[in-house]
This record gives sequence, structure tokens and C-alpha cells, in this order.
Amino acid sequence: MSAATPAIRRIAHLDMDAFYASVELLRYPQLKGLPVVIGGGRRALDDALRAQYAELPLHEIPVAAFPLLKDYTGRGVITTATYAARQFGVGSAMGMMKAAKLCPQAILLPVDFAQYRHYSQRFKAIITDIAPLMENRGVDEVYIDFTDVPGGQREGGRVLARLIQKAIFDDTGLTCSVGVAPNKLLAKMASEFNKPNGIAIVYESDVETMIWPLACRKINGIGPKADAKLKGHGIETIGQLAAKDLQWLMDTFGQRTGAWMFDAARGRDDRPIVLESEPVSISRETSFERDLHAVRDKAELGAIFTRLCEQLADDLQRKGYVGKTVGIKLKYEDFTAVTRDITIAHHIADAKEIRRVAGLCLKRAPLHKRLRLLGVRMGTLLSAEDAQALNFKQNGPSGHMNTAREAIDSGANDPLTGQLF
Repeated sequence: MSAATPAIRRIAHLDMDAFYASVELLRYPQLKGLPVVIGGGRRALDDALRAQYAELPLHEIPVAAFPLLKDYTGRGVITTATYAARQFGVGSAMGMMKAAKLCPQAILLPVDFAQYRHYSQRFKAIITDIAPLMENRGVDEVYIDFTDVPGGQREGGRVLARLIQKAIFDDTGLTCSVGVAPNKLLAKMASEFNKPNGIAIVYESDVETMIWPLACRKINGIGPKADAKLKGHGIETIGQLAAKDLQWLMDTFGQRTGAWMFDAARGRDDRPIVLESEPVSISRETSFERDLHAVRDKAELGAIFTRLCEQLADDLQRKGYVGKTVGIKLKYEDFTAVTRDITIAHHIADAKEIRRVAGLCLKRAPLHKRLRLLGVRMGTLLSAEDAQALNFKQNGPSGHMNTAREAIDSGANDPLTGQLF
């Protein structure tokens, strides 16, 4: 008797639809179909609204009572937006003042990371009850190995995807979109094809017809810089990228990146499902459209620095982590780079505290040369729940600071250091 034919590899990427906004709509269903953005402060506005209408259940609070984006002032960024708001060009990580110009009528709700984590744990528990091989990729997305799960091969995985979608909706009232493909690269792309509440199936034979017409940016890993460089060479679609030979890609983008692009354009990806993945650190960084000077571009750099710290704080709270090693990364006009790190005595995830400690790191870095990149990082991570359980004894601000390490020791007494503050 011959051995059974091995099952075809089927990997799913499941992405919750506008997750934060959808969780808020469970609380306030009267806002469904309206442009809603989540961001800004915590729940002070929400608490005031509830106090004003204390006699009413949440779902009966009048729509006219909710704060509007046009009335927001500050430097906060949008965490997410409903699909109705996205139609106006509003999106995640956009400054809220900028978003207010695009969609002033949008309703503004504050973030509630504890509630988002609660629903995140619920939908992931549902998935692992059905398909146990799941890779956690954040609060609202996962990879799932469908290969040997009952129903995982039927209709290319559509049957199992539909089952998981229904199970999540029945339990939480939330929708998700699923892409099923031979690997993680294609599955992630496929999960965007039929949003919201959609399913897309991709086979190896579909790469030319379904993947090659897409823009290169649709490949997870090709960012704006690489995309701009590709466009400079007349390469706008994945199919055009696939037409380039391996040696040209390696000569143009470097050996490692070029080889990866060569495979990615052909839909190749052999990365396994990682069942346990605790991050070592979480970071945010940005490259500038032009090199910036610490003195002449002080205001612009300061605003960027603050925004990076706010985005990092949101990432930490969204993923349920706190940290105690804060670091910064600088890349100069000549492509040299330095980092600085400081470890404090207690774990934090607050944007203002992160900026304060990151500022101390920055004051120890040389700022003679123009900057092309700025980054902020949090390390020595611990889950927020574990940090609370440890119940660290607070010693006051002066007792928190002690240097853990420095990547580079030069420039500690640089006269330009600290110009951003």
C-alpha cells in the first residue's frame, strides 16, 4: 500500500475588520455606518458623556451628543477608523488635526486598550479551539496553519475559514477577513482582497493572475523607500518586479534584500508558523524626506520625536506590554548611526514618560551632523499583567535612572546635544 499523499500546505491570515472601531461599535451600536475615529486621550471624554446621560443605557445616548473630530485640538494620532471614515482618506497613524480637515464630521472616541485586549483574547481562543496551530501577530491579526485541520483543504480552505468567521461573530459580534494561500506572504495579501468580512483563496497557480497585477507595496516588507526606488526604475507592479533577474535585484538592493524580492515577487515564502513569539523589544522609527538639522529644524524634529513616542506608547498598550529600557536611534546624512539606551527602575508604557527618558538618551548623542532617521525603542518588556503582579516599589523620579548600556560612548559632552528640548 502506497503512502498517503502529503496534504497541500494551506496557511491562513486572519485580520479583524477595523478592530478597535468595531469593538467601540459594540458599545455604541447607534454609531454604525457613521465615520468614527479612535484616538487621542483615554476615556475622559467617554466618562463625561456617560455622566451626562447616566439615566440612559449606552446604546441610547444620542448621536448628536458624541464629540466630533473637528473640535479636537492637540497632537494625538488616530489609532484606527471605521470604513466610513476611511473613505475620506482618514487612516491609522495619521495626525488627528490633519484627519479633522479630511473628515471634520467624524465622531471621535478615545481608546480603550483593556477592552481591545479582552476581545483579542476571546477571538484567539475561538480560533485555537478549532485550529490549534496559530501564530499571534498582534492584537487583531494571526496566522493559522489550515493544512491538517478538518476542512482546511476543502475549497482551498474556504470551508474552514467560513467556520472560523461564523464562530468569532457568534461569540463576539465582530467580523474578520481571511486569506488562505500556500504561505504567509500570499495569505496576508489575500486577506485584504475582500474586506470587510471576506474570504479570499489563492493557489500557487494564481500568482500571475491575482498577485502580479498588484502594486509592489502590497508585498509585506516593501516600504515607501523601497517602493520609491523601484518606481525610479520603472517597476510599479509585482509582475514587473518578477520580470527582473536575481543579479540585477541584488546589485540594486543588496544581496539579501534583492534575493528576498526575487522570491517574494514569485510568491515564495517558506517561513513556518511560530506558535510562541514574545517580542524582545518594540520600536518606532521614521526616515525623513530631507535631512534635518538639530538646530535649524528643531521644531519639526521635536514634533516628530513626540509623535514617535506617542506611537510607541500606543503600540505597547495595544499589545499589552510595559518596558524599562528606553532607547533612541539616530542615522546621519552620511548613513552612520548611533544608539543610546537607558534602563529605569520601573516598567512604563506612558507616552510622556517614554519621551522624558528618550530625551535623556538623546542628550547623550552627538548632533553635529544632519539626521536622516530617528527612532525610539522600548526593551526589557514585560506583560502589563505580570508587571502589576510584581508590584514594583516606586522610589521617586530621581531614583529611577541608572544607565544599563550605551552602544556608542562618543559625544556625551557634545555642545549641540539636547538642542531638541
